[in-house]
Amino acid sequence: MPTIESIDVCAALVPLDRVTSFSNRSVSVRHYGLVKVRSTDGVEGIGFCYVGSAGGSIFTAAVKDLLARVLIGRDSHAVEGLWRDMYQEALLQGRQGTVMRALSALDTAIWDLNAKTQKLPLHRYLGAVELESVPAYASGGYYLDGKTPQHLGEEMAGYAAKGFKAVKLKTGRLSPREEEARLKAVREAVGPDVEVMMDCNNAWGDITEAMTYVRRFEQYDPYFIEEPFSPDDIDSHAKLARATRVPIATAEIGYGRWYHKELLDKGAAGILQTDAAVCGGITEWKRIAATAASYGVVVCPHWFHDLHAPLVAATPNARYVEFFWDDQVLNFRRLIDRQMDHKDGRVILHQTPGLGFGFDDKEIAKYGKWETVR
Repeated sequence: MPTIESIDVCAALVPLDRVTSFSNRSVSVRHYGLVKVRSTDGVEGIGFCYVGSAGGSIFTAAVKDLLARVLIGRDSHAVEGLWRDMYQEALLQGRQGTVMRALSALDTAIWDLNAKTQKLPLHRYLGAVELESVPAYASGGYYLDGKTPQHLGEEMAGYAAKGFKAVKLKTGRLSPREEEARLKAVREAVGPDVEVMMDCNNAWGDITEAMTYVRRFEQYDPYFIEEPFSPDDIDSHAKLARATRVPIATAEIGYGRWYHKELLDKGAAGILQTDAAVCGGITEWKRIAATAASYGVVVCPHWFHDLHAPLVAATPNARYVEFFWDDQVLNFRRLIDRQMDHKDGRVILHQTPGLGFGFDDKEIAKYGKWETVR
């Protein structure tokens, strides 16, 4: 019986090599929340999340002062019960935001611990659809000083040359005419057979503004428009979904199954981008993905390909994992000891137990400090 003996927690503050911009914000540093959950059997599971550009200490406090005490001394196989009790403990402090991300990291670590205890890769432990690899799209296309549409097209063509059959770029920061020029350059660079996704990062305030962009985009046949509005503005997502033939993708910062059910009920998302490191961990992600299947909706989870590749492999209605080819934006890659490979537009699944990788503690020591709860 694997009993949870201790939990280590760390907030790692990792600077970007170059300030990178989205539609309405710029990022110079990323805060990651990291946990290790250790059993009396000597097995260790890991979990993690992105906290934001600040606030890593909130994550640490949530784990140490709120959630760890729910887990210590409990059987790690009681996954549903542990999730229920952590959620109940967090009702007043945060059913969303950093506290829920802390819950997500701990839940992920418990799944990793249990899969390692059974000596199975996570996707096989979950019950796999795909055993060896999963489809991926190459994510990039950020705004950088001096980056022209031609440069953007060359970046996306570079991903296609590496074998990716789908790519994603940012949009919404510039005028409709300028954003059309960026998309046109990408479409011309990758050709008609590569799927092109567009990520707005909550760029627009209303349907009228959104349509000044989307009407220009439609002729270039984007696979989806991502996060056009504030994540809480579900009705505007639904209105835009009815106004354009381009599928709407959202929910990367959606918390819990109830939020996702409202998106589905209102027809606000043709593609869910639910993030297991945000929504409530692997336990809640599985519930959400199963519900989406009942609505005929596809799941393409948001970043952290190291976490989401095995989940996509175990989910019939999951189509893509979002893959970051280098560590310039997803610099979490610097904190782990093994990277995922890709071939012909597919990410190769790890075949070692659990998630298939661990933390690089030597590297983490540059950015944060571990604390232990027993």
